[in-house]
Amino acid sequence: MDNEHLRYLEQLSELFPTISRASAEIINLQAILNLPKGTEHFLSDIHGEYEAFSHVLRNGSGAVRKKIDDVFGHTLGTADKSALATLIYYPREKMELVKSQEKDMENWYKITLYRLIEVCKTVSSKYTRSKGRKALPKDYAYVIEELITEKPEILNKEAYYEAIVNTIVELGRAEEFIVVLSELIQVLVVDRLHILGDIYDRGAGAHLIMDKLCEYHSVDIQWGNHDIIWMGAAAGQMTCVATVIRNSIRYGNLDLLEEGYGINMLPLATFAMEAYADDPCERFVFKVIPSGTNNMESDLIRKMHKAIAIIRFKLEGQMILKRPEYGMENRLLLDKIDYEKKTVQIDGVTYEMKDTLLPTVDPDDPYALTDEELDVMKRLCSSFLHCEKLQRHIQLLLKKGSMYRVYNDNLLYHGCVPMNEDGEFTSVNIYGNYYSGKALFDVLESYVRKAFFASDPVEKEKGADMIWYIWTAPNSPLYGRAKMATFERYFLDDEEVKVEPKNAYYNLINDPKIADKILKEFGLEGNGVHIINGHVPVHRMRGESPVKSDGKVIVIDGGFSKAYRSRTGIAGYTLIYNSYGLTLTAHEPFVSAETAIREEIDIVSKREAVEYADKRILVGDTDKGKRMRQRISDIKELIAAYQSGEIAERDK
Repeated sequence: MDNEHLRYLEQLSELFPTISRASAEIINLQAILNLPKGTEHFLSDIHGEYEAFSHVLRNGSGAVRKKIDDVFGHTLGTADKSALATLIYYPREKMELVKSQEKDMENWYKITLYRLIEVCKTVSSKYTRSKGRKALPKDYAYVIEELITEKPEILNKEAYYEAIVNTIVELGRAEEFIVVLSELIQVLVVDRLHILGDIYDRGAGAHLIMDKLCEYHSVDIQWGNHDIIWMGAAAGQMTCVATVIRNSIRYGNLDLLEEGYGINMLPLATFAMEAYADDPCERFVFKVIPSGTNNMESDLIRKMHKAIAIIRFKLEGQMILKRPEYGMENRLLLDKIDYEKKTVQIDGVTYEMKDTLLPTVDPDDPYALTDEELDVMKRLCSSFLHCEKLQRHIQLLLKKGSMYRVYNDNLLYHGCVPMNEDGEFTSVNIYGNYYSGKALFDVLESYVRKAFFASDPVEKEKGADMIWYIWTAPNSPLYGRAKMATFERYFLDDEEVKVEPKNAYYNLINDPKIADKILKEFGLEGNGVHIINGHVPVHRMRGESPVKSDGKVIVIDGGFSKAYRSRTGIAGYTLIYNSYGLTLTAHEPFVSAETAIREEIDIVSKREAVEYADKRILVGDTDKGKRMRQRISDIKELIAAYQSGEIAERDK
């Protein structure tokens, strides 16, 4: 045995100081390997739709209802199953409704507790007792463990459990206990949550979603382009700040900034009213009009909208000039405006502009901010940098997030792997060096982290600037379009110039050979491996399928955001991967939690088995299982070292 390996085993002996302790650990790990794998839940492109997200999280995309069906089969009717499912999703709210209708609440409490206990037994059965115990709420851990753990030594089990339930009801703790059991089921039914990007923008509840994720028991996040731009804003990158504010105004989400994160919009409002006082700003309307908005508010917000849009175009121009290696010179448009002819030249073609009232743009130096604009942006950047809640949320994205993740034979990323028309990975210039495929993802992620953690101010600035690049550049894996035509949508009526051509990836990914090439690039080969991503909504109304490349690729952006539903025809796809295989779920639009509770309506509209496993998938078949097998092998070597005398057993 070489010295290095011996040192490793000596360190391992600190955890397992005796042969008996080491043997016990092997027995424990070997038992875990034979448990069914935990359920993984995949969501993408939530776009601030908090209520719909919360409901899907509560119902596990149908996983809770499936457990109820498994437990009760035909012994409960459909109505009773729906009522029980709704209770598990919204225990407090549902009980308030029941109390207004039910005459014998004591009997209802007992029946409900028994049903919840049975569901709890089933959802906890695939976990070790140790892991299940960790999920239990502290105050009721002992009682719940007694109820959901089989007691073969007790002769009259029925009387034993009945005594516990009766005591719970007699003490007036039934309602609290029902809430605890319902929330426990929600936790245990999903072992791992995967968020495939775009938590932010569009809807108004991104901060609430992030609060929920901060508390979630097991989650990873693959950054989306809308997440990355918020990360840049939190890093104080001025162009990212302007973009986040522009996006929020465009989608009627100023409340997210002002109330959700406490960002003061008064500096921008004051500046906009002065700079654009006589400008109706008619082309700067909401994409989605917030309810309760009056005409005066609309006029002010249109002015704010135009003011921040122009600031954004200036800052983007500064960025492109500052970083020529980004290769985005074709997006320098402010200097291409002819104010006399009211035209702009884009890619060699001249277009008529519908608005040339740009009082803050100096034709001789179009990308320079005025003193007033610079002052506004400095104050806004300071607000983002010093917002404690936003910084906490971004730290979660940094801690749990990444550009991509390989997990249990699935490759997860938000957008695309940039490719040329010939199917080769695009080589991209990142600060003078060229990267493609997996290496491109890795280097981009390293720069994102430098924006927050680098000690060298030059590297820190390069990282912050790179975040903006990832948001908008044609060769960014999180964007993947030839251009972001924001300027064209505001100022031109020609529809053709507003088109944002997609990267070749989006056509090529329908070819199983291309999917295999990408999977291999990230270390996955063979049967049963998949790419799972979002970013581009699946247009089910046009007959588009979320499953591509003979099942190798699954796209789960079906339109969580209300802004997409008219095009997609649904309200989002989600994916479940349990011990039986992969199940794709299409969701109906979510009306409200109140409607779901009152009418016991779920939003799972269609469940399709994407891939059934030939045999039940065990923990031993997962990444965790592979690590456990390696651990077992290492501990066996430690035992052999104890037995050979190379390492001495320690005191227990």
